[in-house]
Amino acid sequence: MKVILDLPAISAGVVIELDGSWSPATVNAIAASLPIKIKIERWGDELYSEPTPIRIGEENAVREVELFDVAYWPSGRALCFFYGPTPLSSGKKILPYSPVNLVGKIKEPPRDIASFLQAVQETHIKNRLPAVLR
Repeated sequence: MKVILDLPAISAGVVIELDGSWSPATVNAIAASLPIKIKIERWGDELYSEPTPIRIGEENAVREVELFDVAYWPSGRALCFFYGPTPLSSGKKILPYSPVNLVGKIKEPPRDIASFLQAVQETHIKNRLPAVLR
């Protein structure tokens, strides 16, 4: 299932392919909650949302993710978008803060990820970055 993460404050949209093969109940909960209005935060090269209305526990949760993975973080009820390493990452491993449920992939990453993340950071400093997952 294709969804879009709209980031109107920075004139960006991120195409995401939801995939229930790892965490089907989590993907179903996300799909049932669309559209989801969220605010985006940055942690290293991970973007994550404030808590969402989704409440689901760990489902085949993982402690390591791949570049451009999209996950649900049960501990924070947040959606996570991995554009690169987090402050906990070591070497080439991308490590979330705690286990996450994999829910999909970013299908069309920005050409210049560093500029995209910088725009998110600058907008967040002024006012949390509003977004809609639809």
